[in-house]
Amino acid sequence: MTCLNDIRGQSCPIAIDYKIGDLMKSRDNPFPPPRTMSPVLGRAREYWAGLKRGGNDIPFADDLRLTALPDLAKSLLVVDVFALPQRFRLNSVGDNWLAESHRDLAGRFLDEIEPGAPPLAFLLSQCAATVESGKPTWHAHHAPERASATPPAFERLLLPLWGDGRISMIFGAIDRHRAASGAR
Repeated sequence: MTCLNDIRGQSCPIAIDYKIGDLMKSRDNPFPPPRTMSPVLGRAREYWAGLKRGGNDIPFADDLRLTALPDLAKSLLVVDVFALPQRFRLNSVGDNWLAESHRDLAGRFLDEIEPGAPPLAFLLSQCAATVESGKPTWHAHHAPERASATPPAFERLLLPLWGDGRISMIFGAIDRHRAASGAR
């Protein structure tokens, strides 16, 4: 158990229970995926892993075929990654990614979109972490009216894809959960 100190060095009432393994695991990935995730995200991750060639850790972007997952089409996302300066452009956006205020996002850069809507919350940060770590990243968002101990309002998985000697694309999936029944 670690107690946080305030700016004056005095103990404060907040305590955080850290495990050494958790700290080591999250050190190079600020959005580490859990061991188990929703079936939608699990299928997207299995598809991504199946695209890997030989001993490569990251699949090639030109192997991605969204048509291979037709039943997940509404939950899928493809983001083009630009380098120097690093920017992220939405290439393909399934309906489950869209909020009422964000209906036409394909072709737009993330830094040009108001990030307030929950499906897009922290998406720019998560994309940057996916590129920097070169690993899958995961984010869960709990609606303000729901306790963090309950299932999240949505879970999001981003997976890096290789092209042109760098991570050139990100493949993503989102699973939005219903607050009342837990059904999807």
